[in-house]
Amino acid sequence: MQTNFTPNQLADPDTRESNTILRTCVHCGFCTATCPTFVLLGDELDSPRGRIYLIKDMLESGRPAGEAEVRHVDRCLSCLSCMTTCPSGVHYMHLVDHARRYIEETYTRPWPERALRHLLGTMLPYPRRFRLALAAARLARPLRGMLPARGTTARRLRAMLDLAPRQLPAGGDTARPQVHPAQGPRRGRVALLTGCAQTVLAPSINEATIRLLTRMGVEVVVTAGQGCCGALNHHMGQHDAAMALARANIEAWTREIDGEGLDAVVVNASGCGTTVKDYGFMFRAEAGAWPARAAAVAERAKDISEVLLRFGYAPSREVPGLTVAYHAACSLQHGQKITAAPKQLLSRAGFTVKEPAEPHLCCGSAGTYNLLQPEIAAQLKARKQHNLARTGATVIASGNIGCLTQLGDGTMPAVHTVELLDWMAGGPRPAALPAP
Repeated sequence: MQTNFTPNQLADPDTRESNTILRTCVHCGFCTATCPTFVLLGDELDSPRGRIYLIKDMLESGRPAGEAEVRHVDRCLSCLSCMTTCPSGVHYMHLVDHARRYIEETYTRPWPERALRHLLGTMLPYPRRFRLALAAARLARPLRGMLPARGTTARRLRAMLDLAPRQLPAGGDTARPQVHPAQGPRRGRVALLTGCAQTVLAPSINEATIRLLTRMGVEVVVTAGQGCCGALNHHMGQHDAAMALARANIEAWTREIDGEGLDAVVVNASGCGTTVKDYGFMFRAEAGAWPARAAAVAERAKDISEVLLRFGYAPSREVPGLTVAYHAACSLQHGQKITAAPKQLLSRAGFTVKEPAEPHLCCGSAGTYNLLQPEIAAQLKARKQHNLARTGATVIASGNIGCLTQLGDGTMPAVHTVELLDWMAGGPRPAALPAP
């Protein structure tokens, strides 16, 4: 694709990177076949190719973002299926992230949307605030019927109330800074990203991760000062907030790297993992030691499935006789290019693993997408649940808390892959599974 940025524009590192990405695109359109919003809506501007044209025109002109760019970029799930499909290697993720930041800096949204985005950006990344918000949503649920039947704000409020769990699990203490010693001789030492929303919605995931790794001889460190990975803010274009959260994590893990050392930074929410693995890019233009520190953290960032294979996961219980429908989170299969490891581990644990039709299509969760675009998210959710049910499985396994929250209210329970693996290696039966 031909571009016409000025030398002054190209002095900006984000614009320079976007220029390189745009020039990689050859207009082939292969991406349209695997883009969830194009599959649903059939609008070229709701395909990666269409969005690329809009972003190119917006950035080249230097004008503030307009309503068309905002509408179609907002509808992008950042599922990154287009990157898996693209034969030219267009790095769409970095392009759309730049577009979102540009939109946030140049476009004035209607005040209800500004308020909602500010609320999400200052609530979800902080577990205590998020827990209080969910408690308030539970109290407000009886008032759902009083919301107007139409209107974007009303639809979003209904989506928020519907997604709030009716009962929250006890908080536990896995997010507290501490060292979980290895059982037996120490074979490795890792830091665990405990996350933000996951610690509130499903602390059992971190508990299973710690049990499983320490049982395998891996010391697990929960570092002081770490928190949200920054993905939620990053994907809403809230650049400064995202960088501040990422900076805190880099500082916390750098202390461990420079101290006793780390074999890995383990991430058990694949949406977070995609962002942490991108820290090197995010901090590439920062001053001082930040680029090197961020790159060192990104290099060590590993999905839990990668770490379990590295240290030789093995079950210790008899085959459970359960058929598992494996839902490949977009951030894992497209963002991190990890496709085989989770299925290999589940099969090794004794489960019969099946995949649904259209495994490449997003479930509609996508961070805050199911709150900001509830109608499209609901269509994708129904489509994914239908395909999962058709596998004949009894449980859904996935590696991302957003997907588990999105899909777990259907005909099958949704359980994190690591909880099933921990169960088969001596841990407790996942609470979401029906009684035997």
